[in-house]
Amino acid sequence: MNTGSIVAFVLYLVVMLGIGLAAYQLTKNLSDFVLGGRSLGPGVAALSAGASDMSGWLLLGLPGALYAGGMGQIWIGIGLVIGAYLNWQFVARRLRIYTEVSGDAITIPDYLDSRFRDGSKVLRIVSAVVILVFFTFYVSAGLVGGGVLFERSFGLDYGVALWVGAAVIVAYTFLGGFLAVCWTDFVQGVMMFVALILVPLVAIAELGGWDATVSRIAAVDPGHNDVFHDVTLFGIVSLMAWGLGYFGQPHILARFMAVRAPRDIPTARFICMTWMVLGLYGAIFTGYAGRAYFADDPLANPETVFITFTQVLFHPWVAGFLLAAILAAIMSTIDSQLLVCSSALTEDLYRGLLRKGAGDRELVMVGRLSILGVALLATVLAMDPESRILDLVAYAWAGFGAAFGPVVILSLFWRRMTRNGAVAGLIAGAVMVVLWKQLEGGLFDMYEIVPGFLAGALAAILVSRLDAEPTVEIVREFDTVAATDGGAGLRPQPAA
Repeated sequence: MNTGSIVAFVLYLVVMLGIGLAAYQLTKNLSDFVLGGRSLGPGVAALSAGASDMSGWLLLGLPGALYAGGMGQIWIGIGLVIGAYLNWQFVARRLRIYTEVSGDAITIPDYLDSRFRDGSKVLRIVSAVVILVFFTFYVSAGLVGGGVLFERSFGLDYGVALWVGAAVIVAYTFLGGFLAVCWTDFVQGVMMFVALILVPLVAIAELGGWDATVSRIAAVDPGHNDVFHDVTLFGIVSLMAWGLGYFGQPHILARFMAVRAPRDIPTARFICMTWMVLGLYGAIFTGYAGRAYFADDPLANPETVFITFTQVLFHPWVAGFLLAAILAAIMSTIDSQLLVCSSALTEDLYRGLLRKGAGDRELVMVGRLSILGVALLATVLAMDPESRILDLVAYAWAGFGAAFGPVVILSLFWRRMTRNGAVAGLIAGAVMVVLWKQLEGGLFDMYEIVPGFLAGALAAILVSRLDAEPTVEIVREFDTVAATDGGAGLRPQPAA
């Protein structure tokens, strides 16, 4: 790598660590470390949610899928846009209100525990276990992306590159907690946006413009220009089902909970959706243009198409910035995931079950040690350089979407839901994803989030219906939240 690229790259890392140190000074208690004291403005909340959502798969996995499979892969993006919009439109505001009203909950397991008055702590434990299992795979996906980036950019051995990337990400998350994560996500979101707009525009210009690009791809593989090529209705549904995952991603839901006031949600929604739509367009056309640009010398690994473009199209200083944007995409998700795992271990297991009287200083230290532990395990799992980023992300995304998605939606809008229904929904959704993933052929080729989401929803509804009705206290709290949000639940009925 050219000296200019290295300097630009290192400068970015120094800025991220500086933000971590600044946030360290403002982190005084567990609420600050886990949720930033509910102080996020709409811009930071929006870009933090978007950046933590998209991760390295937006600059590596999705362009790679378009490079290898053509425009038929855009259905993933369409499904994601629909799911993200519905999540912001219907879940964000009510979750922000409910988590504050119900015991000032600072994590999703904490919210579910308070929402259903679960004295047994079973719901908290099941939620925390699901988070830890699937986020370990999710963090691994990000670390694979970091390893590939450092390997291709600096010529490092994959194993060494993996540990270097993990060390950088853990450092500022360990120091600054939620505020460091959100502030760095804001910067990283801006960098990702610029990179995703710039790279495909320059690549298509180098190919002679849009018409020339389309013609060249048609000459190589006409199917690459057809959004329906080699894609069945079954396949389209499976790809678009990615959108279901939004309702159950703890690191995204945490941004809703951290917005400083419910009135900021519409502004944040507009910013995030604009960022997301344009970013997805950029990722899609990076992979699409790559198919034409590298037609005579195909890439061995499709997921390196963005990295390769930065090296062949741009001045070294610009290339350094663009490579930093890839790392930004990776870091912006891993830091959020590590923080959610840390909060699950600290707030939901350590304080919730073992040390109810633990002080803030002790809890923050446990949270930081939890980050180190989860990062270490995820790094070990990511040691296989043949791992595909999109495959790892898809599995974790499905696990969260199926386990938490139906439970979160029903808990916010259905007053008849019970604790046992929530437990059943979490378990059914997670187990179905794991089992479905092991099966192949025919119906079982459907993305596992579809059967998982349906299983979680059905289990939650059926068990709640068979269970005793919620207490008057729970129903009154639900009605208070519904009134504050400006609407009633899905099934309004008088309190018992």
